[in-house]
Amino acid sequence: MYEVPLWLWTVFAVTIVVALAVDLLVNRKAHVIGLREATAWSGVWVGLAVVFGVVVFLVVGTTPGVEYTTAWLLEKSLSVDNLFVFALIFGYFQVPREYQHRVLFLGVLGALVFRGLFLAAGVAIVSRFTAVLFLFGAFLFYSAYKIVTKEEDSVDPGKSIAVRLLRKVIPVRDDYAGNRFFLRENGKLVATPLLAVVAAVEGADLVFAIDSVPAVLGVSSDLFIVYTSNAFAILGLRALYFLLADLLDRFHYLSKGLALILAFIGVKLILQASHEIVSTSIPEVHSLVSLAVIVTVLIASVVLSVLRPARSGHADTPPDGKT
Repeated sequence: MYEVPLWLWTVFAVTIVVALAVDLLVNRKAHVIGLREATAWSGVWVGLAVVFGVVVFLVVGTTPGVEYTTAWLLEKSLSVDNLFVFALIFGYFQVPREYQHRVLFLGVLGALVFRGLFLAAGVAIVSRFTAVLFLFGAFLFYSAYKIVTKEEDSVDPGKSIAVRLLRKVIPVRDDYAGNRFFLRENGKLVATPLLAVVAAVEGADLVFAIDSVPAVLGVSSDLFIVYTSNAFAILGLRALYFLLADLLDRFHYLSKGLALILAFIGVKLILQASHEIVSTSIPEVHSLVSLAVIVTVLIASVVLSVLRPARSGHADTPPDGKT
């Protein structure tokens, strides 16, 4: 664990709270997020992440700074794949575009809480049982295999466990009522479909964490590094969705790149565990190498997608049915 001063944790917390408050204030009225607005907000979130990374470099050290940057890039790249699921959920529930930002905002709040809990548990487990890294590595190999062979579990938002639990707790009406989550009908409190969408998004993020948490723990086992990098990546997820919503199907090589990254992190975890448990003569993967590999694979995936567009009928069909 790195020696992180309390004031840096405080700066991080204040930055997150203020950024969310400003975002909520600016977007308090439901409206369609256009390309220009999405680009501006993406710049804000990326800028905050980069500035905070510089602070980590200067205050905590070079190695923690590299690990933070690597973890942020890794989470950012994994989150792009998650955008397909968001598109599927919005398409399934036919969510009006002007309400999608509010849904994702609440999704981000839930993700910040649950990721914090999962990462804290993961760091505690790894610090006590190093052998669990072998299990994490094997799981990342399996995740990469599913992506390459297209054997990923299909997502049916209507059958989401979170949505089914919600329907058992409170009736959900069929029609939207503006951006409201609840209203009374015949004297009874009922939920609108918008609340079901939030439940589906939160449930999806819990599934995303299954890949994300082991992967980021392969970069660093320090709670400050893994949580702050995850938080800044998650904060920019909404703007990234609106920025790339109409372009997701064009990056058809990105999923293969993500599979390669997950497999690489799996190798890194196994080497790390072997170094600590089996023999110190077994080499570990340096943090700079991890950063270089992730950056190279992401750039190559995007460039190949642009240079070799998917042919009609051969590209993966986007979740919302776009062509």
